[in-house]
Amino acid sequence: MATHRLYYDDSFLQNFSARVVDCGPVEPFADASGTQPAWGVVLDATAFYPSSGGQPNDFGRLGTARVLDVRDDGDEIVHIVDQEISLGAVEGCVDWGRRFDHMQQHTGQHLLSAMLQERFGLPTVSFHLGSELCTIDVRGPEPSEDALRGAQRAANAIVFADRPVHVRYGTADQLARDGVRKQVDREGILRAIEIEGVDLQPCGGTHVKTTGQIGLVLIRRCTKIRQDWRVEFACGGRAERIATEAYQLLRAIGERLSCAPEEAPVAIEKASAERDSSFKSLRSTLQQLAEARAKLMIASTVPTNHAVRVVAEVLREENPELLLPLATELARSEKVVALLVHELTGQLVFAQSAEAGKDLSSTLKQVLAAIPGKGCGTRDFVRAKLNDPTQCPAALALATRLLGD
Repeated sequence: MATHRLYYDDSFLQNFSARVVDCGPVEPFADASGTQPAWGVVLDATAFYPSSGGQPNDFGRLGTARVLDVRDDGDEIVHIVDQEISLGAVEGCVDWGRRFDHMQQHTGQHLLSAMLQERFGLPTVSFHLGSELCTIDVRGPEPSEDALRGAQRAANAIVFADRPVHVRYGTADQLARDGVRKQVDREGILRAIEIEGVDLQPCGGTHVKTTGQIGLVLIRRCTKIRQDWRVEFACGGRAERIATEAYQLLRAIGERLSCAPEEAPVAIEKASAERDSSFKSLRSTLQQLAEARAKLMIASTVPTNHAVRVVAEVLREENPELLLPLATELARSEKVVALLVHELTGQLVFAQSAEAGKDLSSTLKQVLAAIPGKGCGTRDFVRAKLNDPTQCPAALALATRLLGD
């Protein structure tokens, strides 16, 4: 028995009466809260929208049962619920907050797609209504920032004009003659959504009655996705929330940078330039320090019988960025092995001149086998980080002993 789809003619229907014609156990339903027993219910008529065409399903209740999912099974709509329902009369209630949000997003998508195609020659090839953001994939050249802003302004102008939104029915040929935006190759009577004077598009989804109910269309960004361009957007309550959060973030950044919100981009650019300058200065200073300190460390280290100097040291107060230039500078000297660890961070760097003839990769493996951590490298240079920084002195002592064997 085909289910009468009440939402086709009245997307605003929240409460309805129907008859349960079938109810039976189905596969357990899994969601974020876990897995639970489930039943599949078929009604003679329903206001619940099933997942289809990029729009997620409705939630709500059938009697005392919670509707977990709604699925389109050909002519029938199957409601997945959390308890068995007796055959016969039942009252249904659609989760209106979720439904209206989906209506705002879906009608907003029709409007935005129409503007992108009409004004910028970018047809929509797919649509997804997500839990936070919506996306449409458009085909053609990369949409410029001006094109995206232009499409957004044009869409919102029609929102503010509060144009009527109608449900129409007709064959594919009839809709084609009336200027449908995207033709479909299907037989029989098709349902279409018309934004008066703006767009006509075959669609089985739920929609608002006027463009003013969309609230606002807000484009977030555009990214490359395979051969197409993915436009992220939000409408209505979502757009209001995103815009508010974005301004609050901008204001917080301005307060952090001691400037007005609108001055934040310039302040960030200035702070970034100052950071880069400071980094270059720090790197130069660390290199000079590494050169001077390397000379002192080599001079104070007694060579072994093979004339190899093993310079081993635990760095405590020093900047951890000193490890690499200091080890590199030590390894520039002939027959020197540098074993350096940083006790606060657990970082470890071993380096040697080629003439030293040790195998630091093998040494590191033995150290990490005894003292847990992660690292790798070559025969002449290795880096690692210990899981427990307090084990740095022990790691250094072990490495020194291994190289002395």
